[in-house]
Formats: sequence, structure tokens, C-alpha cells
Amino acid sequence: MATADLDLRKLRYFIAVAEELNFGRAAARLHIAQPVLSRQIRALEAELGVTLLNRDSRGATLTPAGSRLLDGARFLLAEARALQQRLVHTDILPVVVRVAVLPGLLATAAARAFEAGDPMRRVEIMPVTWNEQAEVVRRGDAHVVYARSPFELFELATVPLLEEPRDVIVSADDPLVVRESVSLVDLASRRLLQNPESVPEWYAVASPALRREAVRSSVSGVEQKLELVAARAGFAVLPRSTTASYRRPDVRVIPCADLGPSRVVLAWDATVSNPARDEFIAAALACAHQTLDPRGEVLPNSR
Repeated sequence: MATADLDLRKLRYFIAVAEELNFGRAAARLHIAQPVLSRQIRALEAELGVTLLNRDSRGATLTPAGSRLLDGARFLLAEARALQQRLVHTDILPVVVRVAVLPGLLATAAARAFEAGDPMRRVEIMPVTWNEQAEVVRRGDAHVVYARSPFELFELATVPLLEEPRDVIVSADDPLVVRESVSLVDLASRRLLQNPESVPEWYAVASPALRREAVRSSVSGVEQKLELVAARAGFAVLPRSTTASYRRPDVRVIPCADLGPSRVVLAWDATVSNPARDEFIAAALACAHQTLDPRGEVLPNSR
């Protein structure tokens, strides 16, 4: 058997399949899609280097390795739950909530409200890119993320925080800079410098070749996008608070009426109970008006 770090989430999935002996029933029990569950079990088998289940049209049966893993997995998960309970009741440990934040968004007001009056509470804020905003929570690196839709919601719960306009970013000498605003027609034949899933409006009007190029050549960091825009490599679409935070003389910001607003949400792992995280979310909702860079613009009635 290959040496691998055991993923408790995958073990939880395996236990459900092993007890149900049916992927459909196990998926329903876990509240996830059956194809996702199948991929996760196959990934666990690949990581361990063994076959855990025999699959046929009637369902699944455990292999000898699967039977051994079932007993061990139940023990490990029970120990993990017991450890979590011991930590919850350990007075000397601080309560830490790890919060991931996209560029242009601010979590400081919510952090101060959460920590107020309790020296044992602490918020750790970490930057994150659009491409990683959901994964940092799924991996457990962050308990909650200030995210921007759209993104894959698998196993994540969300609550809306606010909306703000998005703008088009072009080089300072681009012919479009003389315009007060642009349309998607003006952008349809241009190269997008980011994941096209973040700009579905452009994706709907761009050619298949440009869509593929955007996927291949997209960059996630704001500084990288602006550097490429300044070099006339293409254009970017950014939320207004982000453009306000990253001003530079060699790029220009142009409004685009065809672009929908950027929707800011709080996202967290719906499968994990965490009272401290939930309290932080409540504080963040109360401080929603302090989430944007002061130079950004919150749209009216966005909540």
C-alpha cells in the first residue's frame, strides 16, 4: 500500500458508501452529487494504492482492503471528533477564525467586532485570488472567505454581502479611452486576461478561439493582470473597489453598462460545524457597509 496522508473528508465519504453499499444512497446521505462521490472514492483508492470497493450494476461490495479501512476510518473519525471536542473545551487555547479575502475587500471591521472585549478571540486574515477563493475553504486553510460570484458551490454555504459595479481595464493608450463607456460588442474580439468564468457576459459573445485562449493564458493576480494590460496584451474586468486599490498611470478604467455587478458573498464549508466562524459571519454581515475600499461604490438595495 502506498504511503499517503489520509483525507478525513474522503474517509467520511468512504464510510457512507461502505455502509450503504450503493453510491446513489450514499450520495443522497452526504448531500452531494453521485459523480462527485465516485470521483472522490476513486481518488482515495489511487492515493492508497488499493481497490476498496468492487462495483457492479447492483451496487458495491467491500474488498478485503476496504473492510480493513472501514474499521480504521471509523476509529480515526471518532478520534478526530473527540479531539475537536477536547479543543473546544480547552480554556487556555485562543479561538481563531481564519478569513480569506479577495483584493479590494476589507475584513478588518468585522475582525475588530468579533474580537472586541475578548482577548482569547483572534481573526487571521489571508489574501486569496479568485481562482482559489473556494478551494481555500474546502482545504480547510480558511474558515470563511470573502468571495465574488460566480464560483463552484460544491459543499459550500453562502450568504450575500453586497454588490458593486465592475469596470473594464485597458492600457492608457488604447483607442477606447476616449469613450465615456464601452459595450460588450467593443470587447467581443479582444483578448481577456483572466478566467473567462469570472466574466460570463464576455464569454457569451466571444468566439470559441478567444474563449480557449482566455482559459490558457489567464492570470489570477491583480498586479499580473494590470501589468499585462499596460503592455497591451489584452483587457481585464475588475470590481470597482479593486481598481480603486490598484491605481497606476499606464492603465485606464472604463465603465461598461453591459457588465452585471460583482456580487460579494461570504462562503464557508457547510459540512463543518464551527460556532466561532458563525459568530464571525454575523459580525461581517453587520459590518457589510465597511467591506469595500472607501473609494469603491456599493450599489443601492444590494442586500
